This record gives sequence, C-alpha cells and structure tokens, in this order.
Amino acid sequence: MSHFVDITDLDAEAITDVMILAQMPIEGLGRPLEGLGAALIFEKPSNRTRHSMEMAVVQLGGHPIYTQGGEVGIDSREPAEDIIRIMAGYHRIIAARVFDHAVLERMIAALDTTDDDESTSVVNMLSDRSHPLQALADLLTMSQLLGDLSDRTVAWVGDYNNVARSLGEVSAMNGMHLRYSAPAGYGPEQSELDRLIALGAASAASSPDPKEAVQGAHAVHTDTWVSMGEEAEAEQRRADFAGYRVDEALMRLAAPDAIFMHCLPAYRGLEVTEAVIDGPQSAVITQGHNRLHAARGALAHLMGVRP
Repeated sequence: MSHFVDITDLDAEAITDVMILAQMPIEGLGRPLEGLGAALIFEKPSNRTRHSMEMAVVQLGGHPIYTQGGEVGIDSREPAEDIIRIMAGYHRIIAARVFDHAVLERMIAALDTTDDDESTSVVNMLSDRSHPLQALADLLTMSQLLGDLSDRTVAWVGDYNNVARSLGEVSAMNGMHLRYSAPAGYGPEQSELDRLIALGAASAASSPDPKEAVQGAHAVHTDTWVSMGEEAEAEQRRADFAGYRVDEALMRLAAPDAIFMHCLPAYRGLEVTEAVIDGPQSAVITQGHNRLHAARGALAHLMGVRP
C-alpha cells in the first residue's frame, strides 16, 4: 500500500501481514525508516495516538516531528495541498489526525501532482470517517485474547462513529458477525450493513436494543457518547444514550469468555460502569498498548517490510 487512510486500503492478506509484523520483535523489522522523517500533524489532541506513533517511528529508525494543528493551520494559514506538497519534500510519512476526512483525500490528490507521490505515504491517525490504526489495535487485541476470530461475534453499543465504522470493516474482513445497537438516528444505515457483508462479515445487524446486540457476543465495544467536535450536542446525546451504558448486567448476556473493549478516553458512569471497565473482562489496557504495536506493524508494511 502507498497510503493508509481507511482499513479498506488493505486487503485481508495485508491485514494478516500487519498483524504478524505488529507482534514481531522490533529488531526483526530492521530500520526501514532509518534517516527518514515522519510528520505527525494533530488538528485534534491525543494521548495514545501521539505516543504510539512517535515511538513506532523511532523503533523503525525514523525521526518523528509532532506538529499541532495551529502550527500548520490547514485551510486557514495555507491550504492542505500546499502543506502536503512542501512536507513531501521533507518526510517519508505524513500522518494526520484531522476533523474532516476530505482533507486526507485532498492531500493524496495533491501528491499525485508532485514528484514525491511515489515516496511519501499519507496515514490517517483519525478523521471523522475512519480510525484505521485503532481498528488494527482492536483486531490485534481480539485475536490475542480470543484466538481465531472467524464466526466470532463483535458487538458495538453506542454511536456508529468513525471507530465503529473502522472496527466493522476490519472485523468483517476477518469473517466476524457484527452486531450494532444505537438509538434511532445514531446507528448504521442498511447500506452500511450491506457494505460490511460485502467485505466478508459472517453477518451484520443493527438493533435499538443493546441486549439483543450483546447476547452471546465475544467482544463488547463502546466509545464516548460525545466525541471531540460534538460538545454542543453533549446534553442531547447524553439523554439519547442514557439506556446504552455497558454495565455488569449487559455483560452477563455476552459469551462466558467475552472481553470488554473501549478505545479511550472513557467516562465511567456514562457509556460504561467502573465495575466493567476496571473488571476482569476488560481488555482496555492491552488494547491501548496495542496501539503502539499496530502502528509499528502498519508503518513497517508501508515501508515494504513483509513477514
């Protein structure tokens, strides 16, 4: 792959390769970014994404440069196209955490007009549409804790947001059953469920009843009810999602070996109870640590490293 902005930029074989690379000893990956730069642009602040990406670049021999959104001012100080064309002359990897997914698409289109498009890769560290690096970490965590994922069931309780979409894609490509539950207006459209089936999901369904989604599930996922950029909707969202908290009673409906997952940050007492996220079924710390390993595997794959 030359860019990684959506999970679907990878095929099933490439995802398998990335999972293998993510679990290989660092010294076995070589130093494919030796002497090369990686621009890490953050329109949205982050904890896990910044630390995992900076360390992944360093472990592959590269030099990460953290850049706050205001320092580049995408489409305020200068257009995304100018930013990417200039940075392509400095860096092998340009990773961005943006509000609008279209910015990433414009960056890739602009690279097509430069001499650097063959040697510079754009990576999505989060957009309003996708969070592919999180999805790779989720897949890595589920496979480590559950084993073979084909015909296993993953349940998502909450807003069908960027994290839910990318998780669905990577789970579908591994033959999993997908179950979503959200209030009216917040769940996936039927066209999205059909798309996930086409990607390889064993099944894909959505229900307003979280009990129906979680019944027998092997991995139960949720996320904050109010993401960055949605603060004006906070009061309404908390009211709409009041019946979608993952608590002990809901987890008891899942499979006996079920794990609980959350991309963090989590708000205890809102989308999940303290007893669940801090309890024995919780995989959130492993999931968070796997952000580093998944990022390293993805970057290595971008640089042409194969298992």
